[in-house]
Amino acid sequence: MNKLFFRLLVLLMSLSLIGIILVQVYWFNTSFKNNDEQFKFHVKQVIGNVADKLQKQEAYSFYDKINHYKDSTGKVPEKDDILEFYYVQKNPRTNKTIIYSNSIISQNYNIAPTFFDKKFDSEKFKSFSAKRVTEVYNNNSIDKSGVSQSLIPDVRIEKSGNLDILDNALFEISAKDVLSAMPLEERVSSDVLQKLIKKELEEYGIETRFEFGIYSNNLATKIKSNEFKYDKEATYSIPIFTDNEGNSKYQLLVTFPLKKKFLLSELVSVTVLSIVFTLIILIAYTSALNQLIRQRQISEIKNDFINNMTHEFKTPIATINLALDAIKNPKIIDDKEKVLRYLQMIKDENKRMHAQVENVLRISKLEKKELDITKESNNIHEIIDDAIDHVNLILEDRQGTITCHFKAIRTTVLINDVHFTNVIVNILENAIKYSPNVPEIEVFTENIKDMVIIKVKDSGLGMSKIAQKRIFEKFYREHTGDIHNVKGHGLGLAYVKRIVEDHNGQVYVESEKGKGSTFIIKLPLIN
Repeated sequence: MNKLFFRLLVLLMSLSLIGIILVQVYWFNTSFKNNDEQFKFHVKQVIGNVADKLQKQEAYSFYDKINHYKDSTGKVPEKDDILEFYYVQKNPRTNKTIIYSNSIISQNYNIAPTFFDKKFDSEKFKSFSAKRVTEVYNNNSIDKSGVSQSLIPDVRIEKSGNLDILDNALFEISAKDVLSAMPLEERVSSDVLQKLIKKELEEYGIETRFEFGIYSNNLATKIKSNEFKYDKEATYSIPIFTDNEGNSKYQLLVTFPLKKKFLLSELVSVTVLSIVFTLIILIAYTSALNQLIRQRQISEIKNDFINNMTHEFKTPIATINLALDAIKNPKIIDDKEKVLRYLQMIKDENKRMHAQVENVLRISKLEKKELDITKESNNIHEIIDDAIDHVNLILEDRQGTITCHFKAIRTTVLINDVHFTNVIVNILENAIKYSPNVPEIEVFTENIKDMVIIKVKDSGLGMSKIAQKRIFEKFYREHTGDIHNVKGHGLGLAYVKRIVEDHNGQVYVESEKGKGSTFIIKLPLIN
């Protein structure tokens, strides 16, 4: 896949995923704000209804008390005409005259001062009634001056009744004036207020814990719930017990400690589904991206492996061809010593190619668990010495040295001597190959609890943090500019890891770029 196209594809996928997540976050925030506004609207309606009902209940109690007193006194109220209205209309064509009169009568009830438990000098409460009379005079029943010549009208309609509008207005004004002088505790109780608020909240579907309190001129009163605390974000207020001028010294405050939890609970089902689907998309995206990157890495590793393997085989094949051409030469074929030297060269190069093939096949068998590994009791120091002997020729060619520091006292382990010798050989060969100068290698052993620790330290190129994490992966090789400057195909350390783990051990590396590397192997001892 083209590198530019790959990056563009990853960018577009990432932007799409980020866009989906941002849309989900925006939707959630918008929905939460809408729920908050709706909650606020409903709460204002609730406390408004509570304030109205408190005032109406108090007024009704007051009216009931007054009416009960009026009925129980047995006194005849004093009646006064406080307003009279007259209207006369005459039809000049028919000489028909209509006279309308309306009298408003007040009935005064003198209420004893002890009725209110207050020291009033006197208190009067009035009720109002109206008497309405319509008289019709035909022909000349009324003279030109509007004076009736006959006392009996042709038609007389008389109506009377109470004026509820005036009564209610008077009672309301009086109630507010009288009740405003009473202490708050006598006007409302905490239990009544709590039941009223709870009932109103339930009608609006607000099922969450609430606390309430009444403040008088911004000071708390005794009318409140046990756990009421003012919270600016979750407290709503409204004036209660307003007077005739529309003023009030009392404020009803209702707060919702679990407001956010309640608002979130209304979104929880849709939010959970949204999160689940977003996570599925995120996991799918991550998996797809990981596979893309992995495939790209595998493609690069494959090309690297093919290039290195081609390079590894190219030199021996060229050497074998040159040796065969030399043997065919009539001047060389009769020289037995040279022929034997060329034949040995062919054998060595053939052995080298065979070793490369065996290394690839060994890894393949390990992965398929087809490699037969029989384990026996062995001395780890002897295995290390044997491995050093295997690399001595390469080491002498580079004029390098291997220094051993065997401090382990207990050295008996259960291993396969052939495979574990190959493990140490691979690590030593890497130490030699990746030392740009004369290789200086140190091998340490020590005991920690029931383990033997083997350390192979070099002073070579070292490796980056990324390479340290991936160095034991199959086919992985850290690029150093020219991929063929150090021969190999990234199978040696993968083989090392598989063999060590098969022996119930651990292998890892400590390295710093430019300061060399230390490979550490931990193996369990035989108790």
